[in-house]
Amino acid sequence: MKIFLLCFVPLLVAVDALGVLPIFIGLTEGLTNLQQRKVLIQSLLTASVVALVFLEVGPAILSALNITVSDFMVAGGILLLAISLNDLLTGEKRQRLVDPETLGAVPLGVPLITGPAVLTTSVLLANVHGTMMTALALLTNIGIAGVIFWFAHPITRILGNAGTMILSKIASLFLATIAVMLIRRGVVEIIHVSSIF
Repeated sequence: MKIFLLCFVPLLVAVDALGVLPIFIGLTEGLTNLQQRKVLIQSLLTASVVALVFLEVGPAILSALNITVSDFMVAGGILLLAISLNDLLTGEKRQRLVDPETLGAVPLGVPLITGPAVLTTSVLLANVHGTMMTALALLTNIGIAGVIFWFAHPITRILGNAGTMILSKIASLFLATIAVMLIRRGVVEIIHVSSIF
């Protein structure tokens, strides 16, 4: 259970379902309930498939490119730090005009639910805690995002726009902290390996 939580918490922060919630509402506004459900299912399936495929083949791609886990930790940490700082300082997650038929796949499934933060975090967690536990935590978090989006309008009414934004900022702050930890671990490992040779 401890290993699951060690995978679950960073991925919960990386998925940031409450931060994506206002975008989900904005993008699905004007759609019928049936269309919204279809978009939701499409987004969850897309996010899950992309995340699991990347979790499985991502390490092989890194290995083929001769990229060490330490290198990926530093690069991933810098990327996560940039994403979290952007969210903290601007308060906006990027969105664009989309086709309602593909809305669930792009941009909701990828990159809003399963984006760079989720992909980077999942590969790093799999390296430390194993693929199975990371995949379970990943799917659990995508499922939680689905539940949050299913109840999008009641949650927004309860929290309000300010409450939703505050929770998103807190999640971004945790993501920044995790990013700094990844950079620190990666640099320490690179220095350690370099000192051996």
